[in-house]
Parts: sequence; structure tokens; C-alpha cells
Amino acid sequence: MDLLIKGGKVVTAKTTFKADVAVKNGKIVAIGNGLKAEKDTEVVDARGKLVLPGAIDGHTHLAMPFGGTISTDDYYAGTRSAACGGTTTVFDFILQSQGEPMLDSIKRRDALAAPDAAVDYSFHIGVTDVTTDKMLDSMEDAVKFGIPSFKVFMVYDFGVDDGSFYKVLQKAKKIGALVGVHAENRDVNNVLVKQYLSEGKVEPWWHYMSKNEDVEGEADVRAINLAKMAGTSLYIVHLADKQGMDAVTAARAEGYPIFAETCPQYLNFTKEVYKSKRAQDYVCSPPMKGKVSQDAIWAGIKNGNIATLATDHCPFTKAEKDWGIKQKNGKPGNFTTIPNGCAGIENMYPYILSEANKGRISFNRAVEISASNPAKLFGLDHLKGAVEVGLDADIVIYDPKKSLTVNNKKNMHGDLDHTIWEGAKVKGYPVATYSRGKLVFDGKKFVGEKGYGQLIKCRPIRHKGPIL
Repeated sequence: MDLLIKGGKVVTAKTTFKADVAVKNGKIVAIGNGLKAEKDTEVVDARGKLVLPGAIDGHTHLAMPFGGTISTDDYYAGTRSAACGGTTTVFDFILQSQGEPMLDSIKRRDALAAPDAAVDYSFHIGVTDVTTDKMLDSMEDAVKFGIPSFKVFMVYDFGVDDGSFYKVLQKAKKIGALVGVHAENRDVNNVLVKQYLSEGKVEPWWHYMSKNEDVEGEADVRAINLAKMAGTSLYIVHLADKQGMDAVTAARAEGYPIFAETCPQYLNFTKEVYKSKRAQDYVCSPPMKGKVSQDAIWAGIKNGNIATLATDHCPFTKAEKDWGIKQKNGKPGNFTTIPNGCAGIENMYPYILSEANKGRISFNRAVEISASNPAKLFGLDHLKGAVEVGLDADIVIYDPKKSLTVNNKKNMHGDLDHTIWEGAKVKGYPVATYSRGKLVFDGKKFVGEKGYGQLIKCRPIRHKGPIL
């Protein structure tokens, strides 16, 4: 064996137990008590610590063009930051170009990721063009290649209409794919934006108001109904509102394969941030909502109706966020000119593990929504998502006694010049992250290498019911 982690408590989605973990050639080869090191085996003392699977961030936007700029973290900076927060697999979004077959989209984006990624990665495809049978049929080529998950947008000018959304759902059912959805009512959002701007309401608060609970909730309900009509599964990304949470809960109770993702920013912040001094830094879509919605999302985590935790990591610099005051061309800005997105890829796992450490949820549930469930949902549980013999040795050693206060300059590892998590105090922190058995974070600094990450090809996805 190459690595032996001794004396820690292994945490799975269902159980916690004391055991040693042995690794050889990047795979977990044995779990048990009293395992003996071989010659040249590296032995790591994990007594008093938890041994966890590396997190899987199922929602990131690295080096993504948006709003006249490109998100700050490229594939190296983003995956480096992920590793230092205990995340060992990252799913990034490819946005299909008009007239571009989806396999071409994958190859185009992977050419950027492969030389830079520091941990393993995969993709979801953002569908923008299914106007022809050729484009729709190209979904099947993506599934055969190993990318069986897609995303439609119900908002933005490149979003799809309900008919196209329905066709994508129908196709997904036939080919073994999962469709995710960014659910917001585009038409109502556009009306509200126009009204607010005409009234001189330009501050970030009006970003929230134009994308409020009802704007998101109506679209959540409509998306679920479309999935029911198509007879297939649905994955609602970055769920942030009570109406949507209630609709997901009801659909799952009826036996439908409806799954919801939420993000740490919705668990930790409310709409009040849009009244703060640097409110522009918190502008993301969907925006943070009120306390009632936040409580509903936490309840969904506790009762199992939130399937996954992800970040929607899409950071922009302070100067770019300030375009809400003055655009880059010097013209007056407003809430619509602020690039949408926040950082979180390094904060996700430490945040939810800290909440577990404080007793808000169990460590098992934190592992389930951060690692095991994403692996099952996206078709890579044959490789990732658990500390289990035969799987990749994506392992985090977590010290529940180590505390950390987030300081962007001192202990974050992305390329951004600020973070919405500045000053956040977390109880417990990763002290080592291994990607396929290789140490990539030593508790203080990144020790991995650019280009080490591999493209993970996923299995076809056919979820028949609320399996998670």
C-alpha cells in the first residue's frame, strides 16, 4: 500500500466508525482496525480526527464569460481553491453555443480545463439550442461520451421556452440523462426590472426585488409540472425559496424523482445583505431570500428533501462588482450591470461541516449532501462519493477542534480580491485533502499540481423515484 490513514473516525452517509484506511494506486484498498503498513507506506496519524470523502461540488462556473467580463477563477485557481476546502471533484458548466453540437461543446471546454485542473472534474451542459432535431439528438452523443447531465435556463436571453424545456426532458428520459434547471420567471423578472429602473430604483436591493420569492417559486412549480408531464426526473439547482421547497417536498412525497440543490449562501445569508455597505458583492441569481425561505431550506436539509449542496461558484472582482455604480465605460450603473455571482468553492465543505460540528445536522447528513448524493445523482458513485473499498482515494482528514476565521488574503486560495465569507468563523477544518491518494492540501497551503485533475466520465442516469 502507498498510504495508511490510522486511527481516525470514518464518516459515511449512514454510519460513523473508527477504522484505518489503506490506499494503493489512488484507490481505497482496505478499511479496518489494526491494518499494518507495508515497506515504504506513508502512515498518517488521524487519531481524534474524522476521515471523510472529498466533497463533490456539482455547480461551478469557472472562467465563465458573463456580463461583459469573465469569472475570476480559472480552472487552476478554482480547483486549487476547491482542494484547500476539501472538495476533490468539481462539476463545471459548459454553455452550448448556437448551432454547436453538444459533443463539440464538451471538447471545446475540456481543452481549457485539462491543462489546468488540480483536482478531478466533469461537466454539465447548459442547453441553449435545441431548435433542430440535430441539436436535440446531440444530447445522446454527450451521454455516450460520459456527460449525461444537462441544464436549461428559464431566465436570461439565452434561456429556453417551456416547449424546448419539455423536449429536453423527453429526450433525457430516452437516453439516460438528468436535466437540471435554473428556475426563475423570465417574463415577470423582465417586467419588474423595467419598472424599477423607470422609477430610478437602481441599488442592489432591487436585484432581489426583481427576482423575489414569487419569481423563483412560480418557476420551480412550473418546472416540476413539466417534469411530471414528461415522466422523467428533474434537478432544481440553487433552490432558495420556500414555495419551491414546498413543491419539491410534495412531489417527492408523491413518488416523483425530483431533486433539489441548495448553496451555502442561502443557508447563511438573507436578503438583508442587499442593504449592506457593499451590497453589490452579494448579487447572484437567484438572490438570497428572506428568513422564512432560509428556514424552509434548512428544514429540507434536515428532512432529506434537499438532495445536494453546491456552490454556484462564479466570482467577480470588487471593481467588476462596482459596475453597479459606474459601468466600465464610465456610464452610470445599476443593479442589472453588476456581474452575477459569488465565491464559495473553498467555503462549502468547511461551512456545512462546521454546522454539523455545532450540532445543527449530523456529520453523516453533511457528507451525504456534499459527497454521496452528488455521486449518485450524476452517475459517478462507482468512483467517488464515499470512503469505501474500490473507490478513488478522495479523502479529507478533518479536525473538529481546529477553528478558522475566513480571511481572503491569509487563508483563501482562489484569485479573487474579496469574499462574501470574510470574517466567518467555522468550527473544525480540513487538515489534509487527498485526491486519488495524492496530498493536495496539507492544512495550510495547496501542495497539488496544475493539470493533475482528470476528466471524470459519468454513467447514464435513470432515476425512477426519490432515491435520495
